[in-house]
Amino acid sequence: MKAQFKYAFHAGGRTRFMVFLPIVIMQIIFITLGALNLLPFPAQVVSVSLSGVSIAVMAVFNILGDIAITRRLFSPPGAYLYALTPTPRYKALLASVISMTVMDLFTMGIVIFGQVWLALNLAGGFMDMSIWSMISEQLHWLPTLLLLLVQAISAYLIMMMTILFCITARKSFLFHKSAGGFLAVLLAFGVMYIISLTPIILVPFSYGGLERFLFTFTIRLTNIGTILHPLLLFLNAAVLFFLTAKLMERKMNI
Repeated sequence: MKAQFKYAFHAGGRTRFMVFLPIVIMQIIFITLGALNLLPFPAQVVSVSLSGVSIAVMAVFNILGDIAITRRLFSPPGAYLYALTPTPRYKALLASVISMTVMDLFTMGIVIFGQVWLALNLAGGFMDMSIWSMISEQLHWLPTLLLLLVQAISAYLIMMMTILFCITARKSFLFHKSAGGFLAVLLAFGVMYIISLTPIILVPFSYGGLERFLFTFTIRLTNIGTILHPLLLFLNAAVLFFLTAKLMERKMNI
């Protein structure tokens, strides 16, 4: 398992960190100069703008890093290593998913934190307040922010596992089908539609039950339901992981 993590981090890490390190160095320089009151107002505006652009750049390179890990998992020559070793395929899949999640969340979290810090520093100049006083006044939002973070992570895992499941399906039972790629795309929409229906389970923890909107349903959750919803998303991601691992253990066309 240790080797699987090593391969995954090696495949996806080079693409990310070639831009992550310069971005962090840039943000550290701006934050340090701002803390020492050495940045004039125009320079603060430029620092916030450059940091905002760096978030988009980091997101693009994270996607490229995820693609590199996925290609190593499903395409030659990297996939031959997973196919020929006696290690169960679910371990390679688990290592890849965890590696992508950790690297994506770590890099984006650091870059976004730097952007927020620079933005608060700029806002503090208008309101004549320190960053720490502004943060302390917003601490009552911390539980809500943590819940939103958990929901974002669970939604991210759902998206990732849906993509990996459909790629695995394309490489296995859809490989010899005509228009297999198109069928894989339809499968992705079908999976997402089924997942969108699973919150029906949380009806006992909702206000007013289900409301239909075209082919989907909406639900307004109570406080308990809001807490349970990320757990439901994690369960959906776990089911997709199990199905993907089962497909990978079967014959795959690399």
